[in-house]
Amino acid sequence: MSTTTRSDSLQARLLRLLRDEGPRSRAELADRLAVPRPRLLTELNRLLQVGRIREAGPAASRGGRRSTLVELDPDLRFAAIDLGATSIDVEITNGRLETVAARSEPFDIRSGPIPVLTRVNEMLAKCATEGSHQRLAAIGIGVPGPVSYREGMPVSPPIMPGWDRFPVRDALAQEHGCPVVVDNDVNIMAVGERYGGVARSVDDFLFVKIGTGIGCGIFLNGEVYRGNDGCAGDIGHIQVDAHGPVCACGNVGCLEAAFGGAALARDALAAARSGASAALAERLQLNGTLTARDVGAAAAAGDVTCIQLIRDGGRRVGSVLAGLVSFINPSMIVIGGGLAELGHILLAEIRSVVYRRSLPLATGNLPVVLSELGSRAGVVGAAVLASELAYGQPS
Repeated sequence: MSTTTRSDSLQARLLRLLRDEGPRSRAELADRLAVPRPRLLTELNRLLQVGRIREAGPAASRGGRRSTLVELDPDLRFAAIDLGATSIDVEITNGRLETVAARSEPFDIRSGPIPVLTRVNEMLAKCATEGSHQRLAAIGIGVPGPVSYREGMPVSPPIMPGWDRFPVRDALAQEHGCPVVVDNDVNIMAVGERYGGVARSVDDFLFVKIGTGIGCGIFLNGEVYRGNDGCAGDIGHIQVDAHGPVCACGNVGCLEAAFGGAALARDALAAARSGASAALAERLQLNGTLTARDVGAAAAAGDVTCIQLIRDGGRRVGSVLAGLVSFINPSMIVIGGGLAELGHILLAEIRSVVYRRSLPLATGNLPVVLSELGSRAGVVGAAVLASELAYGQPS
């Protein structure tokens, strides 16, 4: 987060350093931040006064008088919220982004903003009554659709009826009395993966979420690229089949309509009913429904039809990513989301198409890998954004 004054910028740098590396002496902080000792002490005193940091005992001797360690206030708390199409994940973290409490439950995003955010508030209240926090310093939240980052609200989200321009940021800020940052769910997953996952410290990469929907978080020069209106990376609505199924966005043949979680379940149901897959037919008879996980399980057991469904989807995703690789030239592609659990069959097909259809110069050293954080990527990223917001606030 950018700040408005020179002193605020130093405060943010101090807090991030303590967040990422733990307690440090005043001497170490001055050395690491390359600032004069008197200026550092002035900013530390301000942060002590507002309760952002505290003294934490003597540091190891460097010769002469021992310096005092400084650490983040142990009562500092952030809320990280990841809204999926069919789920709510909430974590409370301390200032170092270590998990203090976590709750997760199914919930349909199509229920609308009031029911969903009411449930989020109830989950946060439950965490508070269990002792995780007294007050929140900031909240980060991701939603499964395009977001106006500046305004803190979804804009024309295809799978979120009733959410268009709903003031998510303002509603949560009013309820909890703290600053709030709202972003697209794939962007927060990308932020999480860069902070604590396989893309740790990678400055240029693509994070591809393949779940109920399909989206792409874009990191360029160490920052999320959101585009002019916040909808950069919405690759799920790139057309891959001019004669394909109608998408939730109203267009025909979108990548998401061809190979999102709902699309894979639809194709699995057709394969079961037609007799193309005995394994799926058996699962349908037992459970009365089919999901993408059923396809993955049957494929892992060797079902040819399910393997082909995954390969077909992987080829479609790979063809879109090949275009992005040629255009952006990232140094890594990370695959995450619920359908990433389809595993090596999906990953191998995506890799094959990307490597085959992109220029050798762009793919010679390009790893295409699975997310290291998995289902936690979103809440980790939301916590990072919440901390960036809080630490950038003037003290």
